[in-house]
Amino acid sequence: MSEKIEKSNEDLPRYLKDRIERNRQKALALQKSKLIHHPNAKGEVVSIDKSVIKIGATRYKDTGGGFLLEEVDQTSEAVSDLPVVIQKPPIVEPDRPECQNCEKPFATSWLFDTFNCKCCDECKELETYKLITKTEAKANYLLQDCDLEKREPPLKFIKRKNPHNVRWGDMKLYLELQVRNRAIEVWGSEEVLEEEKEKREEKKVISKAKKYNKQLRELRMNMRSSMYDRTSAASHTHDFGPEIYNEESDSYTRKCTTCPYEETFEKM
Repeated sequence: MSEKIEKSNEDLPRYLKDRIERNRQKALALQKSKLIHHPNAKGEVVSIDKSVIKIGATRYKDTGGGFLLEEVDQTSEAVSDLPVVIQKPPIVEPDRPECQNCEKPFATSWLFDTFNCKCCDECKELETYKLITKTEAKANYLLQDCDLEKREPPLKFIKRKNPHNVRWGDMKLYLELQVRNRAIEVWGSEEVLEEEKEKREEKKVISKAKKYNKQLRELRMNMRSSMYDRTSAASHTHDFGPEIYNEESDSYTRKCTTCPYEETFEKM
């Protein structure tokens, strides 16, 4: 056992070796004195048990390795007043994360620190790791606020000033890669997401077409009303025939049986 201790001590710095030797000599002197007052002690030497020795107000523990360890009173006021500082352990070589793009280990990364994305600083400029606004994330991937902020785990983002108007609120920028993965999680698969986007685009086209046709019908009716001779209309009462339904324009047409007047209208 002593050979192993001596062998391990060979790798220690010189000042640690000297400290160990001084402690060892001090312990040997205490054992030889057999509780006789130690010349370097400021108080009486008292043996509490086989492994603990008290010199004055200080307690020492015999480690059995050739030196004494000073015991600290955890209940003392001086120790209890010391602030507790918890430092984050450094990333040692085996724990360094690997970049998911180039598969090289890295020590620091802006994307890893900001978005918890395993990507080194050399690869963060790729198109895969671009940032998009919250509005783009909701529109391009059919997501809602709860999908971004409430669903666990909430997506990380950074805030930046709006470049279009400084008076507007700050923009929230998300990592598009994480937004895409969240959309697949919400919709089930990328194929279902694309189908839903196509359906919504079709609805938009149909809605725009209906709005255009309605405006066109209103324009035609206004033109016909302006072309009608109101002077002759005062002395003439129209006698309309049967109504004809136009399925294509979703409107009705009726003609006067006594004059060429024709009227097109819609029913609510």
